[in-house]
Amino acid sequence: MSQATEKITPKRCAVYCRVSSDERLDQTFNSIDAQREAGAAFVASQKAEGWSLVPDAYEDPGFSGGNMERPGLKRLLDDIKAGKVDIIVVYKIDRLSRSLADFARMVDLFDKHKVSFSSVTQQINSATSMGRLMLNVLLSFAQFEREVTSERIRDKITASKRKGMWMGGPVPLGYVVLNRKLIIEPKEAETVRWIYDSFLETHSTTHMVKKLADEGIRSKRGALLSKQTIYKILHNRMYLGMLNHKGAHYKGEHPPIVDQSVWDKVQAIMAVDPKKRHRQSHGMASDHLLRGMLYTELGELYLPTTTHKHGGQAYRYYVVNKNHNMGAGMGSTGNLAAGTVETAVMEQVFEVLRTGQMVHRYWQHIRSVNPELSEPEVVVTLFQRTAAVWNQLFPDVKRDIVRSLLKRVTVHPKGITLDWRYEAWGAFIGELTPGTTAREMNEMEFA
Repeated sequence: MSQATEKITPKRCAVYCRVSSDERLDQTFNSIDAQREAGAAFVASQKAEGWSLVPDAYEDPGFSGGNMERPGLKRLLDDIKAGKVDIIVVYKIDRLSRSLADFARMVDLFDKHKVSFSSVTQQINSATSMGRLMLNVLLSFAQFEREVTSERIRDKITASKRKGMWMGGPVPLGYVVLNRKLIIEPKEAETVRWIYDSFLETHSTTHMVKKLADEGIRSKRGALLSKQTIYKILHNRMYLGMLNHKGAHYKGEHPPIVDQSVWDKVQAIMAVDPKKRHRQSHGMASDHLLRGMLYTELGELYLPTTTHKHGGQAYRYYVVNKNHNMGAGMGSTGNLAAGTVETAVMEQVFEVLRTGQMVHRYWQHIRSVNPELSEPEVVVTLFQRTAAVWNQLFPDVKRDIVRSLLKRVTVHPKGITLDWRYEAWGAFIGELTPGTTAREMNEMEFA
C-alpha cells in the first residue's frame, strides 16, 4: 500500500473559467461561479491520482474565445512557463479557445512544459493521442460555430443599417446616443455647421484648426481638432443623415446636421487638387496677415477691412470690432493702417528668428508643450536658417510662418506685444531640416 502511494506524482491543477458576455455577471451565482465550482469538484474527484487545486484563480469574464487577448489566460500561460501548473481544467474545451490555430499554439506550449489538459464535461485528456484527436475534432466544430455566429452578426448589422438603424461605434461630433439612437447635441452641432461654413468661405482647414484650438473646442475624446479630423468631418455622410456600410450609403434614422446643398458645395471644393486649393485659399485669406489675431489692450478684436479710393486703388485697415459693427467712436481706439502694423509684426518675428532670443528665455515652457524638441540650440539654428533665407521667401510663405508661430498680437499706445503659439513650434521645426532651402520652404504648407 505504501509503495503504491509513493508512485503517485502530485499534480497541480489550475481551473480556467471564461464567459463571452458580461451580462448577468452581477448575479449572486453566475456562469463563472458554476464553471469554477465544477472544475474544483472535478479536481477533488481525482485526489487519488495526486491532483490538487492551485490557489490562484484564472478567470476571464466578458472575453471572447476567438483570440488570446485575455488577462486571465495570459497569467495562466505565464504560470505554466514558470512551472507552477501541471494540469489545466476547464468546464468545456471552448472555454479555453474557440480558435483551432490558437489552441494549436497553446498545445505546443503545454507539451514544451509537460502540461496536460482536461475537460469536466467532455471525457478528453490531452495526455493521450486519442484525446488529442478528439480535441482537434471538437475545436474544429467550436471554430465553425464561432464563424457561423460572426456571419449572422454581420448579416444582422448589414440588414439593420439598410433600415437606417445606428448599430454602435464611435459617436461623431454633433451627436449623442439616447435609447440606442443618435440625436443632435446642439452645441457640438453648431461647431460642425461652423466647420462646413468656414470651409466654404476659406477653402482651407489651416485657420480653422487655430481658431478651434484658441476657443478650446475639442473632439469627443478631448483632443484638439486637427486638420485630419476636420477633413473626416467634412467627408462624413452621417451629417447628411446617412449611414455608411462597406462603401454603401443608406438613409439613417438620425436627423441631419448639414443641408444637402452645403454638402455638395463642400465636396466640390475638396474635389479640387489640394495644392491648387491651397493657393486659392491663401490668395483669399492672405490680404490681411493679422486676420483674427489683432486685439486692443482692452481685448477688442480688430476686423480687417478694405476701401477703394482714387480710381479703385485699395487701402487696407484694421478696424475695432465695435467701430465696425456699431459705428465709429464706439471702440477704444481708431483704425490702424494694415501695412504699418503688419510690417511691425513681421520685423519682430524676423528678429526672434534671427537671434533666437525667445527660445532660450522660454525654453522650459516651449519644451513642456513640444517634448519632441531636443535642445534649444537646435531650434535656434533652424530659426536662424529661416531668417537667412527670409528675403527669398514668397509673401504667402512669410505669412504662413508668422501665423503658425503667433497666437495673438496686442496693440498698445507705445507699440505691440506678441503672444507666441509655443505649442505649434514643434510642428514648425519638424517641417525644417538643417539643409532646407528657400525654394523648399516656398513649397511647404505650414499648418
